[in-house]
Amino acid sequence: MAMASATAVPKSVIIAGGSLAGLMHALTFLSLPSPPNVRILERSPTALLHDQGAGIVAGNEPQEFFSEYVRAGRDIAVTSPARHYLNKKGEIMPETVEHRAQRMTSWDLLYHLLRWRVEGLESEYVKGLQPDDRAKAQYDNGCNVKSVQSTSNGVKVTWDQKDQGEQSATADLLIAADGGSSTIRSLLEPDVKRMYVGYVAWRGTVPETELSEEARKVFIERFTFYHTTGIQILGYVIPGRDGTLEPGRRLFNWVWYVNYPEGSSELEDLMTGTDGKRHAITLPVGTMKDSVWEKHKAYAAEVLPPQYAEAVRKTKQPFVQAITDVISHQNSFMDGKVLLVGDALAGFRPHTAASTGQAAHDALVLGQWMKGEISEKQYGEKIMEFATRVQKHGVMLGQRSQFGEHPYNG
Repeated sequence: MAMASATAVPKSVIIAGGSLAGLMHALTFLSLPSPPNVRILERSPTALLHDQGAGIVAGNEPQEFFSEYVRAGRDIAVTSPARHYLNKKGEIMPETVEHRAQRMTSWDLLYHLLRWRVEGLESEYVKGLQPDDRAKAQYDNGCNVKSVQSTSNGVKVTWDQKDQGEQSATADLLIAADGGSSTIRSLLEPDVKRMYVGYVAWRGTVPETELSEEARKVFIERFTFYHTTGIQILGYVIPGRDGTLEPGRRLFNWVWYVNYPEGSSELEDLMTGTDGKRHAITLPVGTMKDSVWEKHKAYAAEVLPPQYAEAVRKTKQPFVQAITDVISHQNSFMDGKVLLVGDALAGFRPHTAASTGQAAHDALVLGQWMKGEISEKQYGEKIMEFATRVQKHGVMLGQRSQFGEHPYNG
């Protein structure tokens, strides 16, 4: 049944996607005075989505969401009080120093805190934290959505589930939070394609204690950039294993953008893992060929400041993400019974540092609607305005970074 007003809270919700966006939307529903029944369908067959060492800039939206909804009882981020750019020699460029605090966290810490609140998952990340009495969601793994159908009493979702075969269920509302390669988006808008844009992000982490003194001087609790023609690398400190913020146990996280033309032999070699599979978007941790990694470490020594070349060299488990563009024309389908959110709605280039921010923004706006603070129309307008504006801004940042001239060329 389509929701007719801001106060028509659904009685049942299916959420496709059990990563950050899906979990945030689930927690928003579970925090309502009369929460609906919430079921999460995650495509990954394993009980946990695995951290790939991804650092996250904890912007205003994630901080607001965690403060209002998660209420973890612990800090979630490392504060970097300044940002600056290096030149090729590894010297700080004085004109680039900006004393502006930014907060850095990790994907795995946010994920485990959300899983704990949403469905009670215990882990070292939440040890000693206080549970609450909010309703919990059902979290199912190994679920691949096959079809979505509007019915007289809601929306019917059909999926294949590992070891159980085809399953289906009908709910009042379906939240499509199934990522940049969203199956539900492809079913609803088959002409909207996720397109590779000509470069990838290499990513990795190093324990802060393994960095040299020279590297620590420019990296620790600093947001550090290096730009030159066709290259951008940036890095910052994030929580360590099990989410610790204790100095000496944290990780230095780096992201390095490198151009690879579509169809080039270099791109094919890079994205073909030791498993023999040509990965379209992400080359997972542990599948990079030794020959590719050794070549890239040598390249780092040639083109990067020495501190960054060191960080790359000391990284034990790198991974790679192909950078893509995608945005849906709308977020609401089937008379409001299906909503696209987060990366499923619009995939931001990581230069924006706003992918997690979009997930949190969309969940916060959903909460405003469900609590009657805004109308359904205002909800849709806010979601699409944010998606369109930030997606466009990300394209501009990426094109300037990789194919233009950056003002702080080092």
